[in-house]
Amino acid sequence: MPVESTAEIAEILEYETIAVVGCSSTPGKAAHDVPKYLLEHGYDVIPVNPYADEIFGREVVDSLADVDAAIDVVCIFRPSEEVSEIVDAALERDDVAVIWTQQGIRDDEAAARAEAEGRGVVQDRCMKVQHRRLVA
Repeated sequence: MPVESTAEIAEILEYETIAVVGCSSTPGKAAHDVPKYLLEHGYDVIPVNPYADEIFGREVVDSLADVDAAIDVVCIFRPSEEVSEIVDAALERDDVAVIWTQQGIRDDEAAARAEAEGRGVVQDRCMKVQHRRLVA
């Protein structure tokens, strides 16, 4: 079962490094404004987008496989039909503890695979909203 309890979500929000797949360079888009908020609140945000070179003054990587640093949470801002492939890429890494799909994004089958591998899963929730509710 994906994480639903307030206590578990609060615990996940204690992680520090978040790779944001689908991070956008366009202000006003949720895929830009949410990671910017997280960065401003002390998280180490790693933008992942094959069509950008720099976002928030940070180097952007093309894929999760290109991230050299350890990742705690993979936050997904891609359509639901792309989640399965992203989850598979996250599962190839030993360091990813949680896979989080943003509001309106979910793939129950991919979530079940991630949970079977011992990873936490949050689906269809905005990380910024949850942070504001539980931490800020």
